Formats: sequence, C-alpha cells, structure tokens
Amino acid sequence: MNQIETFHRGDELGRQPSLMPASSYNEMYTLFHRSEKSCLFVPIRLMQYMAVIDHEEVIFVDSMKKALVEFSWKNFHPQSREKLTDVVPYEFVYYDLKALETIKRVQMEFSKCIHQMMGREQLKLGGSQLDVIIPFDRNNK
Repeated sequence: MNQIETFHRGDELGRQPSLMPASSYNEMYTLFHRSEKSCLFVPIRLMQYMAVIDHEEVIFVDSMKKALVEFSWKNFHPQSREKLTDVVPYEFVYYDLKALETIKRVQMEFSKCIHQMMGREQLKLGGSQLDVIIPFDRNNK
C-alpha cells in the first residue's frame, strides 16, 4: 500500500560544506537505486529522526515535528572523487537552528542505519554480511 507523505521546510537559515564517508554514500546510493522507488525512508531510531532519500537530496525530520524538514543534505558531488573510497562532498542546509546540534550526531547514526539496511538487503539477495572487498595494490607483487 502506497502512502503519500508531505514535508514542509521553512526558510533556509544557512548552508555549510560537508563530507560523507565513501562507504555511507555508496551504500545509500545502492539502497536507493535498488528500491526502485522515488524515495527511500530511513528510520534513525536512536535519535527519533527519519531520513528521506530522493534523487536530489536527503531530508531529515524529527519525529516530534513529523512534517517539518529540519535540515537536508544536497548537491552531492561523487564525481569529484578520484577513488570510490574517497569522501563525497555535499552541502548541509538547515531550516531550524536545532540542526546545528543534531548534525553533530546524525551522520554517524545515519551511516549505521544505512549499513544495517544494506546488510539486511544482502541477506535477502543471498549474500553474506561478511563479504569483504580486497583492495588491489599494483605495487604489491
């Protein structure tokens, strides 16, 4: 059953450049595209927040203010990386001053949630959470 959710944001109060770890960006991007939906909801239970990923941004809402966007992550630039393991630049845009405190913790918690979702997805697809990518070193013979 599909349900339509509507979110509102106030005036932009500020924006700051930020960086997302490669593993988080890669897992987020993979999960979003595998979902084959226009958005992906990611509950961040420890903080009582919901992240909503779409083609353009990730918005964050506090469970106490369900329809109000507190902040968003926009303008991801994965093409600026030299390697898939490099951090991904983006902009942190906030609509509530509370976001300046929330951001200190949310990236780590979001990354944990995305990683857990990726693990569950891999198990559904028959993979193992213990799969390891071994780096290829051309200088090591």
